[in-house]
Amino acid sequence: MLDRTLHPNSQTLLSAWQRMNTSDNDVPHAPTTRDHPDLVSRLFVIQDAGDSDWVFKTAGDQIQSSLGRQLADHNFLSFWAGHDRAMLELLLKSVTEERLPGVVRGRGESLTGERVDIELILAPLAQPPHQKGGARSLGLYQTLGGEFFLKGRPVWRHRVTAIFPPDSGVAEPRLKLVASNDID
Repeated sequence: MLDRTLHPNSQTLLSAWQRMNTSDNDVPHAPTTRDHPDLVSRLFVIQDAGDSDWVFKTAGDQIQSSLGRQLADHNFLSFWAGHDRAMLELLLKSVTEERLPGVVRGRGESLTGERVDIELILAPLAQPPHQKGGARSLGLYQTLGGEFFLKGRPVWRHRVTAIFPPDSGVAEPRLKLVASNDID
């Protein structure tokens, strides 16, 4: 995936998700939340409630401040309109089916026209056996360049600029070619 072009918070979340979903020996040392203290306030969890609703179950203080409201039980997809909403819905379906994270780049805009670039990470969460309901995803809402571009106003509209779906490519077997000039 875009590892070198992602925001450091996004890289941290993706490496944490990868560590949760693989054995300890398979993942090299990666950044942790201690390295990025503002990360937790930008996290959220959404759950598929059916009928094109992905409701916020929890949301950090920074994302709620950026969006200007309490997000519990609010539909995540309502922040997107038209084709952008349809693309996000398909991405969430893909993330759920592939069991791999996806990335969204977009632009947030305030009512007065201030804009900020954003990066969203959507990563599937395991479904505990005792929990009822649809699939859940862990998300990160990261502004690129800082919230000061919004001049203290909340984002009310989002536009997608790029979507990077889960990289579900199956690793192909690798062959090692060995040549020998020895003739017996």
